[in-house]
Amino acid sequence: MQVRLTINGQPHELDVAPHRSLADVLRTDLAMTGTKVACAEGTCGSCTVLLDGRAVLSCLTFASACDSSKVATVEGSTPLLERLRDAFTAHDGFQCGFCTPGQLMSAVALLQRTPRPSRAEIRTAMAGNLCRCGAYEGIEQAVAAAAEAG
Repeated sequence: MQVRLTINGQPHELDVAPHRSLADVLRTDLAMTGTKVACAEGTCGSCTVLLDGRAVLSCLTFASACDSSKVATVEGSTPLLERLRDAFTAHDGFQCGFCTPGQLMSAVALLQRTPRPSRAEIRTAMAGNLCRCGAYEGIEQAVAAAAEAG
C-alpha cells in the first residue's frame, strides 16, 4: 500500500504492508532510529511521536492508517524541541536516555497545547512515558523550565 507522509517537514512516499507499525517504518525503512521501541505494547511511551500534532504511540499505530499525515519525531528540529533538549540536559532529565525521545515528544505535545502547564499538568501529561532509571523529577523540572523559557 502506498503511504504519503511528511516527516519532520520532508515528504516521503512509501510502500508499506497494512500490518506494519509506524515505529517499524520510521526505524527500518527511513533509518530514523531516534524513535525507540522498548515494549512494543504501548505501555512505555518510548515510541511517542507527533501525528498531525497529537502524541501517539507509534508502535501501536499502523503506518497504513497515516496516509497524508504529518509526523514529527525526535530527529526533527523546532525551537520548542531544541528548548526542551537543552532543558533536559540542564536539569538531568535523562540518565540512560532510552526513554528520552518519547519523553521529549510528549513534552512537545504538552507545551504546544498548554504553553504554561502547572506541575500537576506536567505529571499528568508525562504519565504515559516510563523511565526505568527514575529520572522523573529531572524530567518534570526540565519541562517546567522549557515552559518558562518559552
